[in-house]
Amino acid sequence: MKSNNPVFNRSEEFNRASSNAYGNQTYAGGGAAYPGYGESPASWGTGAPGQVDQRRMTIDSVVQKTAISVAVIFVTAALTWMWIGDVATTNAFGETVADPTALQRASMGAALGAGIAFILSLVNSFKRVISPALVVAFAAFEGVALGAVSKMFEAQFDGVVTSAVIGTFGALAGTLAAYKFLNIKVGDKFRRGVVAGMFGMVALGLLSLVLSFFGVDTGLYGMGGLGFVFALAGLVLGIFMLILDFDFVEQGVAAGLPDRESWRAAFGLTVSLVWIYTNLLRILAIIRND
Repeated sequence: MKSNNPVFNRSEEFNRASSNAYGNQTYAGGGAAYPGYGESPASWGTGAPGQVDQRRMTIDSVVQKTAISVAVIFVTAALTWMWIGDVATTNAFGETVADPTALQRASMGAALGAGIAFILSLVNSFKRVISPALVVAFAAFEGVALGAVSKMFEAQFDGVVTSAVIGTFGALAGTLAAYKFLNIKVGDKFRRGVVAGMFGMVALGLLSLVLSFFGVDTGLYGMGGLGFVFALAGLVLGIFMLILDFDFVEQGVAAGLPDRESWRAAFGLTVSLVWIYTNLLRILAIIRND
C-alpha cells in the first residue's frame, strides 16, 4: 500500500516497507519489479550504485535525527529571539509602547523564515532521496520563523511560549503512549483524510494571506471564535499527523530500511511538532486574550 503522506510517498524504501508490512506485493512501472522484490528487507541493495550501506534505520537513529532537527530549531529560534530585542519599551512619559525597530525585525524574521522553510518543506516532501542538509536547513529557517513569532506572542502574553513548548512535548508523549498502549492501527482512509486535511488547512492559510493583501480579514488567524476553532482543528490534525509518523517509523524499522531514511522520518516528526506548537500557541493566546 503506497503512502498518501507526501513526506513519505517519494521514498521507494518507505513504500516497499508499507507494502511488505501488509503482506502485499510491490510492482514498479511497466510491470518491472523493484530492486529487492521478493527478497527479505535485509537483502535490499541500498545507497549509491556500487555501494552498500550496512546501517539500518532504528528507533534510536530516528530519535537522534529528530533531536538534531529540534535542537537546530531551538538554537536558531533563540538567536532570532535575542536579535529582535525587547518588543516593548518605555517612552519618555513612562508609558509602555512597542519598539518599531524590534517589530520590524520580528516581522522580517517571521516572513523570511517561514517563506524559506515552506519552500524547503516542499523540496523535502517531494524529494526521492532525502538530503540531511536540506532537513537541517529547513529546521534552521523554521527556527527563525518560530523565534520571531514566539517573540511577538510573548510580548503580548507573558509566559505563553513556555506553556506552548511544554504542551507540545506533552502532546508528543501522550500521542506516542496512546499509539503504543492502545495499539492504534493506521488505515488507508485515515491516511487520506489526514493528508487531505493538512493540504486543506495549508490552502486556507495561503488564501487568507492573499486576501489580507486586499484588506480582507477571514478571521482564521484572528483572536476571535473562528480563529480559536481553526487553531483547535489544526491542533487535532497535528496529533493525527504524529500518528502517521509513528506508523511509518514502525513499519520502516521492521522492514530494515537504510539509515538515511531516519532523516525522512525526522523531517516528518519535526513538521508535525511545529504544526502542533504553532496551533497550541494560538489557542493559549486566544484563551489569555479573553
